[in-house]
Amino acid sequence: VVILLGMRPPYPVSLVPLFPQFLQRRNTRLDFPLRAMERHGIDRPAYLFVVQSLGLADPAGATLAEVGSLYATLWEGTQAAAATAQGSGLVTHDPHGQERWLLTDAGRRLLDEHRRAVAAHHAALAPIDRADLGRLAALLDRAFAAGAAAAEPVTRLRTPRAHRYRWTAPASELAALDAAVFGLWQLRDDCHLQAWMDAGLTAPVLDVLTRLWRGEAATPSELAVLITGQRETEIGAAIAELRSGGLVEGDGLALTPQGSEVRERIESETNRYFFAPWPDDVGGQAEWIRTTLSRVNDALA
Repeated sequence: VVILLGMRPPYPVSLVPLFPQFLQRRNTRLDFPLRAMERHGIDRPAYLFVVQSLGLADPAGATLAEVGSLYATLWEGTQAAAATAQGSGLVTHDPHGQERWLLTDAGRRLLDEHRRAVAAHHAALAPIDRADLGRLAALLDRAFAAGAAAAEPVTRLRTPRAHRYRWTAPASELAALDAAVFGLWQLRDDCHLQAWMDAGLTAPVLDVLTRLWRGEAATPSELAVLITGQRETEIGAAIAELRSGGLVEGDGLALTPQGSEVRERIESETNRYFFAPWPDDVGGQAEWIRTTLSRVNDALA
């Protein structure tokens, strides 16, 4: 009997930025969305609300908070997209008035068309040798399967989206890679969520802490420009909470040593939750995975 052990530190954190890079590039040459938007008279945000937000939500419907950013308290952009999609007959409100949004029959047809178009697009793409592409997809899919089945993180808000994304078995190497990378990115969100919850923070407060940790803002007004999903009063309340917890200096927005340590621990715990379940033999090929996924991303650029 062979027992597969999980990965041990140091974790291959250089892989992480490659996942969103792949997701941003793999469908850039897909022209179906433009044709569908023109046919339905909707813009890109409304289209994404149908095929991405509700397309990956619980079939029973979802609130704007459930499909929006984890860090936001305002969903004005999402509300506008939902209203546009509703005006085109693609989505509707829950008839019981619970502020849940659902796809209409027309919306489900558009979602099915979108999925088939994406599958055909992926089947036609071979950015690198198909054998290497298939091996890369298989390795990352094993990493996702291990993470999805792990006991931690306990809180799973995004992982169910990864399972719904697999509406059918991938029919090509790139489709398999797409499913694996998308799944890992949703899982990464849940790992990060668990790490900041462990630290006793909420998502909006964590967002402010992260901006300060990265040195992106030096004043509350600069934070307000960056964090458009929160009200200025909420940003101010987050700063006050961080100050009272000893994470931000009392006379400015510089992090205290404790604040830096807390944010660094959140990052470390995110990586532990994310990478520790990976089969050790997958982790042993991390450098090959990194260089090969980089080749794929470069070819898709």
